Amino acid sequence: MLTLVLLVVLTALVFEYINGFHDTANSIATVVATKVLSPGQAVALAALTNLVGALWGTAVAKTISSGLIDSGVVTVSSQLILCALLGGIVWNLITWYWGLPSSSSHAMIGGLVGAAFAAAMNNPEVVVWSEVKDPWYKSAGVLWKVIVPMVSSPLAGFTAGFLVMGILFALIGLMARQGGWLARIARPRWVNSFFGKAQLVSAGAMGFAHGSNDAQKTMGIIALALVGAQAEGTLDNLPAWLAFLHPSPGAMANNDIDAWIKITCALVMAAGTAAGGWRIIKTLGHKLVKLHPIHGFAAESSAAAVILTASGLGIPVSTTHNISSAIMGVGTAKRSNAIRWTVVEKMIWAWILTIPMAGGIAYLLFLGLRSVGWA
Repeated sequence: MLTLVLLVVLTALVFEYINGFHDTANSIATVVATKVLSPGQAVALAALTNLVGALWGTAVAKTISSGLIDSGVVTVSSQLILCALLGGIVWNLITWYWGLPSSSSHAMIGGLVGAAFAAAMNNPEVVVWSEVKDPWYKSAGVLWKVIVPMVSSPLAGFTAGFLVMGILFALIGLMARQGGWLARIARPRWVNSFFGKAQLVSAGAMGFAHGSNDAQKTMGIIALALVGAQAEGTLDNLPAWLAFLHPSPGAMANNDIDAWIKITCALVMAAGTAAGGWRIIKTLGHKLVKLHPIHGFAAESSAAAVILTASGLGIPVSTTHNISSAIMGVGTAKRSNAIRWTVVEKMIWAWILTIPMAGGIAYLLFLGLRSVGWA
């Protein structure tokens, strides 16, 4: 059913748009909270850097399209992909409404796994749980591409934020003790001025990192849907104006991502970014810890470094988890009671629940489609 395939692509782009205003709020929260940029300026910067980042490589997209679901156990149908996306969308909107910075990445992955379980009649073999390869970072499956990064990347973000902030504090303290012009530079007015400018770079890096990881997940979903539709014969005899939907030979053989998918996803995420996400910005930028430019620079640069490293390795990590944990690390370096730990507790619960909740929604949606004969 060609109509269903087009609906899946449209739903994937809706997910990408929501990802833009949901997760990009995380990436620009610090630069807004420190008043280095106005909300409008921050959104414009994030939209531009998201666009560039989204077009930079496809390693994460390939992981999503081929590394989590075993197509030998279940047909990756348009109905399965549709339910996976809707599961992620519903959970994203719920957490957005409550202002909780949950992970769009894990919502999508949870939806994909939940829908696949339903399609496979609860056969656990439908999920690629673990596929060890050499070197280790090329290992596939939910364990290596989802669970391990879900734990390790926030720890890395927290540690990096804590260390960067600690180093900056030590340098400023050393300069203040030296006296003379070094002591003058170490005064709060000069520090805020310098890091206000430096934060433009770190905020841009954060936006680029977000695009390089998150936008690629939707690229992978669309590629997965089209390759499945091609295998089913749904794309046979397409009218000329829809010929672009045919996956290229590279996409069929090597999980390459067609150029139109990359460009479309990048533009849609940038548009979603331009819509803003102020509920989540309020949580991260104001409720979690009081931020100054030096703190924002440390958090953004730390989180961007972790995300870009993961993107290069094809690991789909959460922008939300990384920037949140980096802010926690920076706040802890400032002083342990600087963090509002009640807010952290709510965020962690959102993190824990995202995969099972999005998966559960997708599972029930697929069962609903099956009950009416549509799956």
